[in-house]
Parts: sequence; C-alpha cells; structure tokens
Amino acid sequence: MTKRKVCVVITNRASYGRVKALLLALNQHPRVNLQLVLGASLMLSRFGEAVEIIKRDGFTVSKTLTYMLEGDTLSTQAKSTGLGIQELASVFEDLQPELVVTVADRFETMATAIAASYMNIPLAHIQGGELSGNIDDKVRHAVTKLADVHFPATSQAEQRLIQMGENADKIFNYGCPSIDLIKAIDNLDSIDERIHRYSGVGNQINWDEDYILMLQHPVTTSFGDGFKQILATLNSLKTFTNIQKVVLWPNIDAGTDDVSKGIRIFRENNYDANFHYYKNFEPEIYAKVLNNAICAVGNSSSFIREGSYLGTPVVLIGDRQRNREHGQNVLFSDHDESMICSSIKSQIAHGKYQREFIFGSGEAGVKIADQLATEPLTYIKSMSY
Repeated sequence: MTKRKVCVVITNRASYGRVKALLLALNQHPRVNLQLVLGASLMLSRFGEAVEIIKRDGFTVSKTLTYMLEGDTLSTQAKSTGLGIQELASVFEDLQPELVVTVADRFETMATAIAASYMNIPLAHIQGGELSGNIDDKVRHAVTKLADVHFPATSQAEQRLIQMGENADKIFNYGCPSIDLIKAIDNLDSIDERIHRYSGVGNQINWDEDYILMLQHPVTTSFGDGFKQILATLNSLKTFTNIQKVVLWPNIDAGTDDVSKGIRIFRENNYDANFHYYKNFEPEIYAKVLNNAICAVGNSSSFIREGSYLGTPVVLIGDRQRNREHGQNVLFSDHDESMICSSIKSQIAHGKYQREFIFGSGEAGVKIADQLATEPLTYIKSMSY
C-alpha cells in the first residue's frame, strides 16, 4: 500500500503544542508518510530551542529552515514571511508532498499557505474560522481562503467557515488536538521532575505552593506599546508579594524586543519580588504548569483553549484575544494596573472553574489523521467545487 506523503510545517513553539497529538497519530498511521518541516522561531535559542524538544519527543525531522530576520519591526516581520515563502517553495519541491498542513494564524502560517497554493499542493488548515482581535484574524481568514481542507476546533468556527463560502463537505470539526495531549496526561495535578530541565532565572520556585503564571505576547496592531504594557502587568503581579510568579518569554511577533526589554528591566530591578523566568516548556509540562496555576495572566490563546478544558482562572489583558470564543474561566482587563490587580484577586478568590469542552473532548488527533490519510485530493486540482 502506497503511503500518502503529508507534510506538516511547524514554525513556532505554540503550534507544536497545538498539534503534537496529531503528529503522533500521523506518525503511527499505516497510510501516512509524515514529513515534518521545522523553521522560523523554533530554531532560535532565545525562544527556548523548541526544535530540540521536538527531536527529543522522537519525531524524525525532514527539513529545518532558518528564515527569521533580526530586527523586531513590522518590516522584518513582513520580510521574514517573504523569505519563508522562498524557503518553503524549495522544500516542497524537494519533498514532493501530496498534502501540506498548516496551523492557526501566525505570520509564518501565511508563508506555508502561499507556497503550497502556488505549487498546486493541496492545503489543510487547522484552527481556521476563529476570531481573536488583532492582525491574526486577517492572516487566519486569508489562509482559510487558500486552504482546501479545514479542521476548525469549535462549532462557532465551523459555522464561520461556511459563512465565508467554504465547502461544508470539506470542513471537519473534530476539536483541537491540544486537548488530546492534556487528556492523555496521567496526573495533571502534579508537576513531575522533568520541570528541572528548565532552569530559568529568578527566585526559586516551589511547585507545591501557590503561583501565578504570566505569559504576555506583543500585539502587532499596537506596535510600540509593548514596553509599557508588559510593565503594567509585571507591576500588578508584584503587589502579590506572598504568591510566587512564573513568567514565560513572549513569542517572536513584531514588538517582542519591547516586551522582552520590559521583562529584563523589571527583573534587574526586582530581584526579591518572588518571580522566576523561563523561556519555554515542553507541551505536557506547560499543560501541568497551566493546570496548577491559581491564576494565569497575560494574553496567550492557550489560556482560552487549554485553560477552558483545565478550568484555570484566567485574566486576559488587552485586545489580543478580545473577540475569541472563550469559557467561563476568563476575565478581561485593560492594560491598567488597578484593573489587572482587582481581576487577579477576583479570579484567585473564585478558584478552579468547571471543565468545559468548547475546543473538543480530546479525540481530534486520530480523527484528523484519518481524514488527512483518506480525503480525496483530485477535487483540489480541478477546483470543481
């Protein structure tokens, strides 16, 4: 039996966590030859060297690409996307995949979608149809129009794809594979010894005691405001003197240098403020850290997606996720110190929320893998729909 060559392109640490369960299912599928392409910020040590985590998980990497320009500006973000198209076109020419899979809504995703589309390679898109609140919406919807097969994570997202004119027969709502990963973890309530792989810097963390998790990314549409925005969050957290704070480094979006600078300056001036700073965690460890936090603060989509399933109390700051479908565990706050503080106090007082299944019940990976292995591809080239 000839195996179908399915190429999955992963370009950032968040996307790996989103689709690791799918990669495992594809790797084990009797009808699939998985081609795994890694690139962009995955290759950079300052974002946690996520490529090493992926290799340690046992995946065979078909190609690695480095195409991120230094400079942290809107211009370098656009130019990196262009370089990504060039590099991925060469990779697709070499690997000759029968189907390309791209994930979510980041700018690197656009490069994958354009390269595959112009090379007449069928494109599958995971997590289309969602809304968030910034430039990611533009990218996500543009990729939707380039994609041929769609795997939205929620019912609302599915309906939005249909409203956008996509063929309902090519839309498959199986949920988000990130939920599969959490469901498979034996003991979510205990952070195991693998956490010690990630030393970080700052005050020692006792994982058996209460802590607040912070992860705040730059927002492209408010480029230039990242420094003051991150300081507002950190200063708010500082007021919780008796609670440990775990801070993760931001992603590579334009403005990351401003956010990173704010974290470094705060860290240097607040050595005794009960903070510990990490670059990155492997997906299963991150799920445990999120699960056991008494509150998660910032603007990560994981606080909405995985957070709703885990029931973690969340304070979402700013407009990066303002329009995203979310569960009862989320409170929104502006970049205002007093508002952030009061929201955190409210969430800590509330405690754990009831689990919700907005993004699926933990069976997406195998179902998506089966669909990718068997979905007819002839219609795509003929554009008969």
